[in-house]
Amino acid sequence: MQNKPRNGRPGTGRPEFNKSGQAGRPYGKPEARSNANPRLVAVNVLNDVLQKEAYAAMSLDDRLSSVNLNQLDRRLCASIVYRTLENLYYLDFALSGFLRDADALDMTVRNILRTGACQILLHDRVPNSAAVNEAVKLTRALRLDGFSGMVNAVLRRLAERQAEIQWPDESEGARYLSVMYSMPEWLAQRLIDDYGPEEARRIAAFRTEKHAITIRPTFGREAEFAQRIGKKVWETAPALVPGALRVYGAMQIARDSDYLGGLFSIQGEGSMVAAAAMDVKRGMNVLDCCAAPGGKTAYMAERMDGTGRVYAWDLHSHRVELIRAMTRRLHLENVRMAARDAVDFREELADSMDAVLLDAPCSGLGVMDDKPDVKYRPTPESVSELCETQKKLLDTCCRYVRKGGTLVYSTCSMLKDENERQIARFLEAHPDFSMDALPASIPAALRAQAGACGLQLLPHRDNVEGFFVARMKREG
Repeated sequence: MQNKPRNGRPGTGRPEFNKSGQAGRPYGKPEARSNANPRLVAVNVLNDVLQKEAYAAMSLDDRLSSVNLNQLDRRLCASIVYRTLENLYYLDFALSGFLRDADALDMTVRNILRTGACQILLHDRVPNSAAVNEAVKLTRALRLDGFSGMVNAVLRRLAERQAEIQWPDESEGARYLSVMYSMPEWLAQRLIDDYGPEEARRIAAFRTEKHAITIRPTFGREAEFAQRIGKKVWETAPALVPGALRVYGAMQIARDSDYLGGLFSIQGEGSMVAAAAMDVKRGMNVLDCCAAPGGKTAYMAERMDGTGRVYAWDLHSHRVELIRAMTRRLHLENVRMAARDAVDFREELADSMDAVLLDAPCSGLGVMDDKPDVKYRPTPESVSELCETQKKLLDTCCRYVRKGGTLVYSTCSMLKDENERQIARFLEAHPDFSMDALPASIPAALRAQAGACGLQLLPHRDNVEGFFVARMKREG
């Protein structure tokens, strides 16, 4: 342990995910003696995410469902989890000045230190003394008593000497973005290469103070929706997509009786824009190639008013069941779902679809504000693999579009290799396709951002998820 902060960097390798499920020696056990404590729950969630690669939202929901916490403690737990994940590298860098070898520590101890540092550096309403004392109690509750002195010393020094930390300078480019806004350095460099240093900094720095869940009324039930929503205690605001609402602070909306009764759906605005780009009409034959969990399928099927056919494919059978459950909830009779690998061409469907939607597998980096664990998952190698899969999907699925028909490609990514460059390559390889204007059902403010190879939505600029949408037409 050192006596003063050093200008180091947070650990070595990839501190975000421990592939083996173990960091250092297995001192800690995953559960506490008593788990009815928001900080204990938070550490267990972080262990799930950073050791087992669980999704933060799912782990948090599962963990909170199993303990008896009041609303104030539930909010504190969620805040600790998400702020720690949002600022993982930042916190590791701060702690590195007071630790000799953080990577050698048991992952549970690291996460106790991270949550303590999060409260000291990022939670104004938590006194430093409380953050330190609660972390020490947490260490003991998790049967890590031998580390309680170290945890106490490290966090006290951090609280007392945080002003001495020598943070990276902005002139250091990708390293500065990586530490200050907590993302892998390769990703920071990719954003700089794609958008330039200033725009990359704005993308990396963006944080939403109040996270919202976006809902939209079922087509044809808008009046009933407005009446019912007005009677709920939810805090709402209009979304950018007409008719949709942003809901703040509501818990477990998917268990709401009106949701279960098919009055509305939960769907991100970027996803709505992608579905709207299809501009479906009554009686059309439409293919949604990578459809689960079914939000865009439902959007299109509803607007076709029970006519025509929406074919909804997904690679995995268990995800097809999510689509099936959606059609039952919304009473959609014009959807036909199936487990299909969309890379494999089906000759019998060639040139048969009026419109094809390919919401391709992607890095998911456009939603890292809402799901901060997403930004630690991709690697340069995995992005290259995704780009190759996207290419194969485009080259296959375009063959289902009839002459004069529409192909829409979308991702929830902000990397140009997955988006603009992917479309530029596709258009060069398929001269019978050309870019087509987005329909007027998409808000004009968003359409105005469209470029030569599609529409890239950016959270800090457009106040929606980072989504990409390209609408193309096959020449007749």
